[in-house]
Amino acid sequence: MKWEGQRESDNVEDRRGEGGGRRLGGIGGGRGIGLGGIVIALLASWAFGINPMTVLGLLQGGGGGPAPQEQQAPAPKAQDPGGRFVATVLADTEDVWGAYFAKVQQRYEPPRLVIFRGSYPTGCGTGEAAMGPFYCPADRKVYIDLSFYDTLRERLGAPGDFAQAYVIAHEVGHHLQNLLGMTAKMDSARQRVSEREYKALSVRLELQADCYAGVWAKHSQQSKGWLEQGDIEEALNAAAQIGDDTLQRKSQGTVVPESFTHGSSAQRVRWFKRGLDGGELKGCNTFGNEPL
Repeated sequence: MKWEGQRESDNVEDRRGEGGGRRLGGIGGGRGIGLGGIVIALLASWAFGINPMTVLGLLQGGGGGPAPQEQQAPAPKAQDPGGRFVATVLADTEDVWGAYFAKVQQRYEPPRLVIFRGSYPTGCGTGEAAMGPFYCPADRKVYIDLSFYDTLRERLGAPGDFAQAYVIAHEVGHHLQNLLGMTAKMDSARQRVSEREYKALSVRLELQADCYAGVWAKHSQQSKGWLEQGDIEEALNAAAQIGDDTLQRKSQGTVVPESFTHGSSAQRVRWFKRGLDGGELKGCNTFGNEPL
């Protein structure tokens, strides 16, 4: 992936030099949750591939508005290769989705991306490095501890810079869902359905974000031509390695489909390819009647 020398986003906050971890509120601004619940969420995230923000929301019943945020000084621009890479990929998502929305006379409002180390307060509660990258709808920010890329490469078997770019594009996909109203529909559904039904909806939400990442990849390559041989395969491998069934098989030796919240490896690959091949958001309707 020929990313060096490309535009870097100004919407990146490098907070690695700041202390973090002070809790500002519950996930989604709901009721607070004790340490036991956090441990359950972290274990579930590693064992089952579940977004810890989803787990914590289920444990505490969800609800509420965004957690209070403190005024912060402007963050310095990342100067290291990892930070610059993230800023470059985020910039390209801004270019792609800005142009895409402009074609239908709509304005794209990009998310901010926060690079942190260890733990950091967010609009959805305290983010932890062990959670992996996540998107917080309450403050419209993507959060990532870059040590996750070491995990992706060394523990999950998904090396390569485009695999890393796919991770960012997936989280930006959740931002698109927030802008397009899908996140609000999920919040509403949480109050009406069982935990099992909500997990099934979560799978559809995650697969749609994978599909959106595929749409981005297609338009990104068309505009920049910066992908090299093997890059797409890196992203497909990453999607496969973080499928619920693969993560469960590695962590516990058995697969429990009823506990899926992100989809199987085959499903994640299929929906990323759907977006990549079609290049249109309308082709990413994972909530339709078509089998996943």
